[in-house]
Amino acid sequence: MGNLPARFQSDLAAGIALLIGGAMWGLYWIPVRFLADLGLTGSWPGVVMYIAALIGVAPFLWRIRGLLLTHWRQLIFSGMFTGAAFSLYTTSLVYTDVVRSILLFYLTPIWGTLLGLFFLSERLDTSRVLGLACGLGGLLVVLGDGHGLPIPRNAGDWLALASGMVWALGSLGLYRAGRIPVPGQVFAFLLGALVVGAIALLLEIQLGQDVPSQFIFERSAGFVALSAVFVVPMLFLTVWPATLLSPARVGLLLMSEVVVGLFSAALFANEVFGWREFIGAMFIVSAAVIELTPKKA
Repeated sequence: MGNLPARFQSDLAAGIALLIGGAMWGLYWIPVRFLADLGLTGSWPGVVMYIAALIGVAPFLWRIRGLLLTHWRQLIFSGMFTGAAFSLYTTSLVYTDVVRSILLFYLTPIWGTLLGLFFLSERLDTSRVLGLACGLGGLLVVLGDGHGLPIPRNAGDWLALASGMVWALGSLGLYRAGRIPVPGQVFAFLLGALVVGAIALLLEIQLGQDVPSQFIFERSAGFVALSAVFVVPMLFLTVWPATLLSPARVGLLLMSEVVVGLFSAALFANEVFGWREFIGAMFIVSAAVIELTPKKA
């Protein structure tokens, strides 16, 4: 790689990190569903994991406390939108199929591309069009039922679709706040998710959802703590690349989650994974490969 431009090397490292982070996102449904099965339904799995992850991030914050105070406005913008996307996506995993939740979220390249065109003066070049075509084509192959674009069918589907839209806005905030250290970005991400998750919990309680018993919280405590060991690295591998790469590229590279999510849901949740899902996943992988290919100056 010594003959490659420094910018490309940096983007390549960020792209690979994002692929790994996306793969971890593909397994994220497992702790969410596990906690739901223990009795933490609705928005509860996300809220308790956000709290545990915030505790895990806290040791990284002391040295950068000055920067956090200086850039608090940017952190609020990026944190609230990325956190809201995280919260909406987590809750969607409780209310709909893992496959539908993941794939409806990954309509996000559309929103990311539009934001890039309007706010970052990006050009819709051949490579970007081809990447989008492969990614979105893969989604249509997987969800294709003869009725065109995937249509949300329940509350979980709508939450997943909304999370992709909000994530595109949040990743734009991360990209613009690239000078803020990553631990600060992750902290804002988790704090935003906690705020949105807490609001959702209040709404759910107002609508009649029961609050879990003390026994359920005690039975879940150990697993919640363990989930932070998974969630914190996953977020670092998502947020750091998002501070270097454009929202559209972030959305495309995170599609590695689709491949891992489809396989893991088929293996552990008995969800369908046949030839259609396999071909769709290959299209999505192609989109990521196109994005990692160096562009001519």
